[in-house]
Amino acid sequence: MKIENHHLKPCAPTKLLDRTFSIAPMLDWTDRHYRYFARLMSTNALLYTEMVTTGAILHGRGDYLAYNQEEHPLALQLGGSNPSELARCAKLAAERGYDEVNLNVGCPSDRVQNGRFGACLMAEPELVAECVDAMKQVVDIPVTVKTRIGIDEQDSYEFLTHFIDTVMAKGCGEFIIHARKAWLSGLSPKENREIPPLDYDRAYQLKRDYPTLNISINGGITSLEQAKTHLQHLDGVMMGREAYQNPYILAQVDQMLCGSPKAVISREAVIETMLPYIEAHLQSGGRLNHITRHMIGLFQGLPGARAWRRYLSENAHKNGAGVEVVRQALQSIQTDIID
Repeated sequence: MKIENHHLKPCAPTKLLDRTFSIAPMLDWTDRHYRYFARLMSTNALLYTEMVTTGAILHGRGDYLAYNQEEHPLALQLGGSNPSELARCAKLAAERGYDEVNLNVGCPSDRVQNGRFGACLMAEPELVAECVDAMKQVVDIPVTVKTRIGIDEQDSYEFLTHFIDTVMAKGCGEFIIHARKAWLSGLSPKENREIPPLDYDRAYQLKRDYPTLNISINGGITSLEQAKTHLQHLDGVMMGREAYQNPYILAQVDQMLCGSPKAVISREAVIETMLPYIEAHLQSGGRLNHITRHMIGLFQGLPGARAWRRYLSENAHKNGAGVEVVRQALQSIQTDIID
């Protein structure tokens, strides 16, 4: 049902970012090594950090805001529900040069719910609006929200539009819609990514009813052809697991979706460009498999892919493993094909 007060306060993005294509924030996956790797294949993709809690940033011992300058454009995804803490973290992120701050209103895990953030916040749109407002008061970069289309039995279009209206009223002009509802109990986070049915039409309807908003879609997108279809209806597409498990799909994003005339980088060129980065990581005391775990799927679907995966899996974790392991893994592809 269309709500009559949608357009009382049109919201324009604070800063222009190309949101045509982005890579979803994925816990334990989209760390800074993966993001550097992804950036080699796509200049235009908007990259997101893993979700970082306000508690980790404000009270943790590590530097949870560290990233490589080459990763830009880069958004920080925050998990939290305390407006003042979120504002402090957003300010730190802006000072560190992040291009966007995103609030997680989509993660359904029990641990996240116990911290009163993630998907359960859909039931508290006024609190989400307060959080957005607090962050927007202290930064001039975009503050965006990633949400589901509903939770539990609260999955009507009216429930979703009430949430959007409430948060939009505090100046949020960009929403990323994971086109599944979340079950807050009874399903694991993995099951919540697969079992609730996708409803892309609901996201399309949002864009029709809220033309002033920038709306991206997330969930179940596994090809750039699918992305092109979604872009006929929406402003942006966010790809998740496919961009991680089959990373070379990113190599054609700029050409297919963003109109770039540059040539598509080869897999071999990606590997060669990664080597100095890997060397620097090793010299700083890091381990090879911290990086190569993200590169396992680079040859997915090609002859020799299994040899590449196997060699990296068996050797990159060993003490003293260096870039020669990556070179040998590449060589093993040729050997496997010849055999």
